[in-house]
Amino acid sequence: MPPSAKPTPPLVLICGDDDFAVHQRAKQLYQQWSEELGGMDHEIIDASVSNSGEALKVIARLREALQTLPFFGSGKVVWFQNCNFLGDERTASAQAVTENLGELAQELKNFSWGSVRLLISAGKVDKRKVFYKTIDKLGTVESFAGLSIDDRDWAQQAETIARQALRDRKKEISDEALAELVSNVGPNARQLNNEIEKLTLFVGDRAEIEAGDVTTICTRNKSARAFALGDALGDRDLPRLLRTLDEELWELKFDSQKSEIGLLYGLIGKVRAMILLKEMLREGWIKADSDYSRFKSQLERIPADQMPEDKRFNPLSLNPYVLFKALPQARRYSQKELIEAMDLLLKCNQKLIFSSLDEALILQQTLVQIAGQPGAKAAVPAKARNSY
Repeated sequence: MPPSAKPTPPLVLICGDDDFAVHQRAKQLYQQWSEELGGMDHEIIDASVSNSGEALKVIARLREALQTLPFFGSGKVVWFQNCNFLGDERTASAQAVTENLGELAQELKNFSWGSVRLLISAGKVDKRKVFYKTIDKLGTVESFAGLSIDDRDWAQQAETIARQALRDRKKEISDEALAELVSNVGPNARQLNNEIEKLTLFVGDRAEIEAGDVTTICTRNKSARAFALGDALGDRDLPRLLRTLDEELWELKFDSQKSEIGLLYGLIGKVRAMILLKEMLREGWIKADSDYSRFKSQLERIPADQMPEDKRFNPLSLNPYVLFKALPQARRYSQKELIEAMDLLLKCNQKLIFSSLDEALILQQTLVQIAGQPGAKAAVPAKARNSY
């Protein structure tokens, strides 16, 4: 350890919304401490509970573990794992749990650490509570915020995480393949790691991962699959568009978090992206380019002060890869057609809210009006579509 580096205190809380990063870091520290102290007295306590009674039991187990001296080796590590009652959950607000955590905090203040180290891993924590403040004062708190679709730079963060994880596995990845991977997975660190493992096994001894590898082996999560409808609209492929709509409508039956309105908003976002791309092409800010890296560089050179503050109308707030994929699609429509498409989608929105017509039929008719064109493949909605 370098002279300037501070030793890790014997009390550490690792927490945050990114449960995968929290677990990985806690596992790393637990293994490090176990190797440093040696012996076989280390203890892992599962602190994931479903009620206050279970919470009191695991707190009692933690107290007992801290007071039980190690028989072998020079020390003991206690990992209070996956604790889910340090935030604002119902269990955490129970009076008995609050009191017990307060008593435990006082015991930690007076505890003679010596050869004992305590590691706590948790999800969301309430920084206002005595227990958190005590750990923050006596030891160290490491926090890992989860990736969120609402974060403007979530894609860049995910790309950084993925590229480093691949380099740890002695792999490199092209910019386009990396963007495709992040687009497929979305802001989910755990799934991102799973897909990286699959990619590493798939390419074998080959050092470079290409976009084709990602397309072949990686799973598209819910948010990525939702892009399929917009992509079919952008490609102006009416048969695929209606087929994909069928699939999405079928999933609505089993997913209460999805709705016809949600599908519509995704389509609006796609058309808006194509309109913005056409405007950027007209202004000369970007040029049509089939290379993702060069296209991304063009976006980075656009003056930020030329863009609207409302991120709904700011193309730079979108994932660059989403814009890159929409670039050739924008050529399939004229600016006039895209503006008319936004008007049709607005009317569709009104019908979905105020009309008693079948929602699936409303969406089908709107998409046929937008994507239909002379010479397009004929696609008549099947009777089954009217059964939604």
